[in-house]
Amino acid sequence: MTTIMKKTLHAVASLSFALWLTACNSLLDVTTPGRVAAETLNDPSMAVVLESAAMQQFQCAFGSWVTTAGVMSGEYLVSNNLVNSNLWGWRGTEILTAPGTCATSRTATDLGYYTPMQSARFQNEDAFARISTLTDAQVPTRQKILAEMSVYSGWAYLLLGEGMCDMTVNNGPKITSAQTMVLAETQFTTALTYAATANDNDLKLFALAGRARARLNLANLPGAAADAAQVLPVGWQRTAEFSESRPARENKLYNMTIRNDYLSVAPAYRSLTVGGVADTRVKVLNPNRNGQDGLTPLYIQQKFLGNGAVGLPIASWKESQLIYAEAVGGQAAKDAINAVRTAAGVPKLDGTETSDITALVLEERRRSLFSEGQRYSDMIRKKLPFPTGVNAKQQTYGPITCIPLPNIETQNNPNLQGK
Repeated sequence: MTTIMKKTLHAVASLSFALWLTACNSLLDVTTPGRVAAETLNDPSMAVVLESAAMQQFQCAFGSWVTTAGVMSGEYLVSNNLVNSNLWGWRGTEILTAPGTCATSRTATDLGYYTPMQSARFQNEDAFARISTLTDAQVPTRQKILAEMSVYSGWAYLLLGEGMCDMTVNNGPKITSAQTMVLAETQFTTALTYAATANDNDLKLFALAGRARARLNLANLPGAAADAAQVLPVGWQRTAEFSESRPARENKLYNMTIRNDYLSVAPAYRSLTVGGVADTRVKVLNPNRNGQDGLTPLYIQQKFLGNGAVGLPIASWKESQLIYAEAVGGQAAKDAINAVRTAAGVPKLDGTETSDITALVLEERRRSLFSEGQRYSDMIRKKLPFPTGVNAKQQTYGPITCIPLPNIETQNNPNLQGK
C-alpha cells in the first residue's frame, strides 16, 4: 500500500468516526477528530459516513485544483512572497516536492493538487467497493451513494489526467493521460447506470457532463457532443460545497484572492470587454494597492464572493454547451456560444469575431469558465503556449507545463523507482 493510500485510509477512519460522533446536520460539516478500525467501515450504518467523507475529500481537492490550475495557466499572478506559491508561479521543477495538501489554516499559501486528488479518488473507490457488498435493504440510499462515488471518482481521474503528465493508480506503473481519461469515462458510465436506478437526475447530468469532457479529451467528438447536448436545463451546475467549520473545508480560491492578497488576476483577464461593454463574466476589482509581497499590483476576482463557504462549479450547462460547440463546429457552435452568452447577459456574436471556430470557442471558454480550473486544461489539451522568459517578479520560468509525478509518488512506488 502506498504512502498516500495509507494516509487516506487513516483519514477515512478518522473522519468516519468524527461524523458518527457529531451527527451533524450537514454531512459535509465535520469538526471532531477521531479514529476507528478500518473494518468497522464495512458496517451498513457507516455507509452514509463513507459517502460524506469521500465527497468532502473531493471538495478539498477541487479547491486545490482550481487555485493551482489558475496559477499554472496564467489566470493569476502570485502576489505573495512565500516560496510554496511562487515555485508554481515560475513553473519550476521544485514543484516535484510539492504534491499539495488540504489547508490547515486560512492563511495557507501552498499549491499543488496531486495528493488531495489521489486521496479523493482512492476514498471514493474504496467507499464504492465497501458499499457494493451491502444490500439496498441494509442501505436504503445505496444506489444513489454508488452513483455519487462513481461520478466523484470519475472527476478525480479526469482532473488528474488533465493536469498530470503521467498518472499511476494504487502503486501501479505509469499510465498516460489518455489511459487516465479512459478510466474516468468508465467511472462516469458506471455512475449513469446507478443514477438511473436511483432516479437521480442531478447525478445523471453530473456524470454526462464529466463523460462529455473526458470524451473531448480523448478526441471522441461525436460522443462528447452527444453527452454535452443532454446537460440541461439552462443554468444547471454542480458545485463543490465548502464550509467555514474548519480550514480544510474552506474555499481555497476565496481565501487566496479575497481573504488574503495572495493571488492577483493577471493582465490578460483585466478590463475585458465584449460588444464594446465590460465583460461581466470576468469581474475584477482594482483596489489600488499591491499584494502581500508589496510588489505585485493587486487585482481581485469578483466572481466568487461571500465567504470561505462559497461554492466552485465542477460541471455546468455552460461548460457542456461549449464542449458541444467545440465538438460540432460550424453554425451550431455559434448557436451554442450565443446561448451561453445570452444566459450570462452578454451580447451575442456580431460577426466581427474570428472565423476560426476552435479559436472562438477557446476564447469563450477562457472568459465563461474563468477561475474554474478550465484554462489550464485547455492550454495542455490544445498545446497553447506557456509564458517563457521571466515573470512579473523577474523570476525565470521553468520548463513545466503539465505536472510531473511528485517525489512522494516516484520515491515510494516500487513500479516507478529509478524511472
